[in-house]
Amino acid sequence: MRYFVRDLSLRYKIPLRVLSLASITAILVTASILFRVYDETRNDLLRHAQSMGRVLANTLVGPLTHDDAWRAFEIINSPFQSEEADRSELAETILVLDGKGQVYVSTRPAQFPMLSDPVRLDPEFAAIREATAGRDGHNPVATAQPGSSRLFVGIPIVSDGARLGTLVMTYTKGPFIPRFIGIAQRAALMTLLALAVLLPIAWYWGNRMAGPLVRLAGCMDQIGPRVPEGLHCDLFESNDEIGRAGASFKRMLKELVEKARLEQEILVTERLAAVGRLSAGIAHEINNPLGGMLNAINTFKRHGSNDPRTLKTLSLLERGLSQIKDTVAALLVEARLESRHPLSRHDIEDTRTLVAAEAAGKGIGLVWDNHIATGLPLPSTLVRQILLNLLLNAIRAAEKQVECQVYRDSRSLTLAVKNDGAHIPDEDMPYLFEPFSRLSRNGHGLGLWITYQITRQLNGGILVESDPGQTRFAVTLPLPEEPCTT
Repeated sequence: MRYFVRDLSLRYKIPLRVLSLASITAILVTASILFRVYDETRNDLLRHAQSMGRVLANTLVGPLTHDDAWRAFEIINSPFQSEEADRSELAETILVLDGKGQVYVSTRPAQFPMLSDPVRLDPEFAAIREATAGRDGHNPVATAQPGSSRLFVGIPIVSDGARLGTLVMTYTKGPFIPRFIGIAQRAALMTLLALAVLLPIAWYWGNRMAGPLVRLAGCMDQIGPRVPEGLHCDLFESNDEIGRAGASFKRMLKELVEKARLEQEILVTERLAAVGRLSAGIAHEINNPLGGMLNAINTFKRHGSNDPRTLKTLSLLERGLSQIKDTVAALLVEARLESRHPLSRHDIEDTRTLVAAEAAGKGIGLVWDNHIATGLPLPSTLVRQILLNLLLNAIRAAEKQVECQVYRDSRSLTLAVKNDGAHIPDEDMPYLFEPFSRLSRNGHGLGLWITYQITRQLNGGILVESDPGQTRFAVTLPLPEEPCTT
C-alpha cells in the first residue's frame, strides 16, 4: 500500500493530501469540541448536584437528629416525585449514610437496605467513602473510579459542627452520550460538506500544480540514449520553480538536439575526411605506375610493330587505362583558387546549356531561376563543377522535373537543385557523399564526392532535405571579402 501511494501521480497525491489534511483537522476540531462539551456537561451536572445536595443535606439534619428514617426517605425521594424535574439531571441513586458509613436510608431500599454496607453491595462506593472520610465541612466531593460509568457526589451532613452522616448521590454518564452523538453527527455532516467543497478545489489546484510536472516527466521519459526526432514538449513556463524547470528542460532539450546534430555532422565529416585521405593516398600510388604504363603504350605505338591486331589491342588498353586515370584524377580534387577567374552570370547560364541536352534526352523538365546579375569573388570553374554535378545527379534521379535556383545574399551564394525522384531514407544520409558506396546505383558516386570536396575547400556547406516526392540539395558558399585574382 505504501508503494502504491508513493507511485501515484501528483495530480492524485495533491488532492488526496489536501483532503487528508482537511479530514484530520476536522477530526481534531471535533475531538476538541467533544472534550469541551464533556467538561461543560460534567461541570453543569456537578453544579446541579452540589446545589441540590446542599439543600437535601440541610433538610436531612432534622430527621437524622430525631432518628426519623421515614422522614429522611421522603426528603431524598422528593426530587423523583416532582413532575417538572429534568430527568436527565436527576441522580440515579441517593443514599444517606450514618456516621459509621452504613446505609441509613436510600431511594432503592431493595438494593441498599438499612444498616447495610454499600461498599460490600457495590465496590464503586469505596471511592466516595475514601473521598469524604474525615471531612467535616459542607463542601461536596465528586469522584469516579477509572472506567466507571457513574459519577459519585458526596456531601457531609453537619449540625453544629458535628457530622451526622453523608449524603451520597450517583449519576450515570448515559445522558452524556446522546449529546456527544449529536455533536459528532453535526461535526461529521459539516466535515462532509467541507470535503465536498474542497474536493473540486483540491482537484483543480492539484491539476494546476501537478500538470506541468506531469508533462515534464512525460517528456523526460521519451528521452533515451538519443533524442527522438520531432519531439515537441508543451511545457509551462513562468518565474516560479516549476516554470523555471520547464524552461530549463526545453533549453536543455534544444541543446541536446543541437549537440546530437553536431555530433552526427562531425562523424560524417570525419568519415568522409578519412575516406578522402585513403582515396587520395591510393590514387597517388596508382597514378605513378599508371602514367608509366600509358607512356610505354604511346612509345610502343610510335616505334613498335605496325601489326593491326597489336595496335587494336594497345588502343583498348590505352582507353581502359585512361578511364582508370580519369577516375583516379577525380579522387585528387584540389582547388587552386588563384588560377580561376571570378564567377559571372554567364558561367551559371553556360552550366544550364551543358545539362539541357541531357535533361531533354530523358524527358526531364528543367526549371531555371538564376538571380546572379553581377560578378562574384568565387572561382567560376569550381562553382560550375559543383552546379554541374548537382544537376547531373538530379537529372539521373528525377522522374519528371528538376528545379535549379541560384541566389545570393550579402554573405554567401546558394546553389539549390531539387528533383521529384525517389526519397532518400534517413539512414542513407550519412553515406550520401561517399564514393563507390552502395547508394551509387547509377554510377561510381564521384559526382557528389567531388561536390563535397570542392565545397569543403571553399569553406561552404551542403544541406540535403529529402521527403517523398522531393529531394533538395543546397550548397552555400561564403563570399570572400576580396575578389579572386584573375
